[in-house]
Amino acid sequence: MTDNLVEVHHLKKYFHQGRSDEVHAVDDVSFEIHRGEVFGLVGESGSGKTTTGRCLLDLYSPTSGDVIYDGEDVTKLKKRHELKNFHQKTAMIFQDPYSSLDPRMSVRDIIAEGLRIHQKVANRSDLDDKVAETMKLVGLSPDFMNRYPYEFSGGQRQRIGIARALAVEPEFVVADEPLSALDVSVQAQIVKLMEHLKAARNLTYMFIAHDISMVKYISDRIGVMFHGKLLELGTADEIVNHPLHPYTQSLLSAVPVPDPTYERVRKQFTYEKEPANLPLREVRPGHFVALAE
Repeated sequence: MTDNLVEVHHLKKYFHQGRSDEVHAVDDVSFEIHRGEVFGLVGESGSGKTTTGRCLLDLYSPTSGDVIYDGEDVTKLKKRHELKNFHQKTAMIFQDPYSSLDPRMSVRDIIAEGLRIHQKVANRSDLDDKVAETMKLVGLSPDFMNRYPYEFSGGQRQRIGIARALAVEPEFVVADEPLSALDVSVQAQIVKLMEHLKAARNLTYMFIAHDISMVKYISDRIGVMFHGKLLELGTADEIVNHPLHPYTQSLLSAVPVPDPTYERVRKQFTYEKEPANLPLREVRPGHFVALAE
């Protein structure tokens, strides 16, 4: 058994717009995710973070490259039972708890959907027990399982989304901007919940976000994406305290500081587009930076 649960090799995902336009959403990205870690992936909107996460879960088919999950190339899985087995081991928590939950479905049916698909329960009684157990796990009362999403707050809806993802007991979860639609006070609660669930269920996370200040609190390692490319990769401590790439430095310069005097005088700067050819090189142990060829 390798220490890497996920390995991504030269991943590319291109989308066609019209007859001739081609968007390089993910452009030759390579990294690994260790078992039991939280791997943060940060960058501005349009950087390719979400597309990368969807490729890892076989929700998008890569244009080229390999996605190795637990030693097996996901891009080569063709048989129905192979794909079903993979999808049972993985799950996604979506960005917007308002639009990602079907308003016509009860909380019970939302959480039970995966249980039915993967035939994880034998009868309705077992299903209700499993839904109740999962709701308790995320801090929701099972008494609310027959209610509908509109009856809950944003934070509660995100807990429902997390419960839906965890109901089938996956081992790898991609959390796609799970905090961006929530109030700041609720964000901290969801981060604590996800940390608790990681320990309770022995999970491995990919945590996608545009806010590097939040990612640093939950991540073991962080990758920084820009225009489809991975520009920097290292431990959370290295990335936050010793950023080497100008784009990473620009992201950190935009993080608010709770000091009015310093905030008035500190400088923020933006980063212009990188040249096309950028090999990722190890400049410190475990710290990789994309440099022009």
